[in-house]
Amino acid sequence: MIEVNGYHLNLLDFYQIAQGKAKVKLADDAIKKINDSHLSIKNLINNKKVAYGINTGFGILSEKTISSQDLQQLQVNLLKSHACGVGPHFDIPTVRGIMTLRINVLAKGYSGIRLELVEKIIEFLNNDLIPAIPEKGSLGASGDLAPLSHMALPLLGLGEVYYQGKLMTTKQALELAKIEPLSHLEAKEGLSLINGTQVMTSVGALVLYDAINLAKVADIAGGVSLEALRGIIAAFDERIHFVRGQMGQQFSAANIRRLTQKSQLITHQGELRVQDAYSLRCMAQVHGATKDALEYVLKIVELEMNAATDNPLILNEEEIISGGNFHGQPIALAFDFLKIAIAELASISERRIERLVNPALSEGLPAFLVAHPGLNSGFMIVQYVAASLVSENKILAHPAVVDSIPSSANQEDHVSMGSISALTARQILKNAQKVLAMELFTACQALDFRNPSDLGVGTKAAYQTIRKYIPYLKEDEIMYPLINQATDLVENNTIVDEVEKTIGQLH
Repeated sequence: MIEVNGYHLNLLDFYQIAQGKAKVKLADDAIKKINDSHLSIKNLINNKKVAYGINTGFGILSEKTISSQDLQQLQVNLLKSHACGVGPHFDIPTVRGIMTLRINVLAKGYSGIRLELVEKIIEFLNNDLIPAIPEKGSLGASGDLAPLSHMALPLLGLGEVYYQGKLMTTKQALELAKIEPLSHLEAKEGLSLINGTQVMTSVGALVLYDAINLAKVADIAGGVSLEALRGIIAAFDERIHFVRGQMGQQFSAANIRRLTQKSQLITHQGELRVQDAYSLRCMAQVHGATKDALEYVLKIVELEMNAATDNPLILNEEEIISGGNFHGQPIALAFDFLKIAIAELASISERRIERLVNPALSEGLPAFLVAHPGLNSGFMIVQYVAASLVSENKILAHPAVVDSIPSSANQEDHVSMGSISALTARQILKNAQKVLAMELFTACQALDFRNPSDLGVGTKAAYQTIRKYIPYLKEDEIMYPLINQATDLVENNTIVDEVEKTIGQLH
């Protein structure tokens, strides 16, 4: 059970909840703040004060005052009209993450909603009632309005949910789970459910979690390729990286040294050649720069996880201020940076694959890593596919945040497109995972033309893990099932786990 209060949620706890490995409860201090904030809303209405989203319309309609008897209907109408999402549904972990972040934001006590509403989201989450939310439809400002409306509707018994993994109407699911929906929404509650950046933050945070692990995979795959290509270890000398000072670079170089410790395959300057190509020699610099970028994105993401992104904000009984904390610019920029950082891991990996399969570059390995090239094509098309994915990533890495399009009759005239940043980051991650899996698959084939027993301590663990699932190929085989298997080992973190069992935690 993970306790939330709006201030201390971190990436690891978020991931555990999103994956269904932990349940959620409200902290006692959050309960008091929620109740105090709701009291402020009630006093405002009783005193007949006008405040945006409480007793007015929304967006360009904010000048329209709503009568007291229509305040509840106003909030329900908001959810119904804004539930315009299209496309495939988000996967269940992403939606669990969205719900978690929404709970955490409401727990801060700046939204004015009833405690009962927050508790209902928690009840849905902890009982596996997961709203069906289409992926597309957010501009990343005024909050993730369309997708969050799909999250909110089931609380009233409307829309669709996944219950125990099966898609059904919310009404059906509630009957099966023996849970009652909310009977109504009070003033501001609909708006408080959909104003915010929780959709893009959830998508991007899950990408970030996997990207941190993928950066470790990149060092492992690069280390295996370094040995397969008889690379020069001097480029990873601790002193070289210390004098530059970049931390990620130092971490990657240290990982390579630990992975290749006791290797008989690595070489020294002048032994076979004076220096290696950049995809080997500059591995620590490239991988390390990505690690530094991930560290920056982590800081921004964890701040946003605990940010008050509602509008207006209930600061106290007298001060209800309309602002723009729902604008996704901070994380949109971070997720565009994340896209580029992940894409670079795949880009340099594909260049190492090329060196492994190209007989002009592979230090004596057979063409395309097959014993009888010509009759067999070997790993020729593995490199093609890796190149295709890397090229796709180049298009996807174009920043989404530099685009903007006005909405709500030009009231909302600059938007972040942060949801697009997060979604394209997710696709880049998937492509990069496949490319690095292909590198591991290819490098292990290359090592079977060397002597795998001469591998370093960590690289040998990686080789042996691959060989548990994927055999050496003596001749051409159907390749896609083997690529899929290698990808599973990367996505499920099996490679990193097995290597870390042998040499300890990688940076």
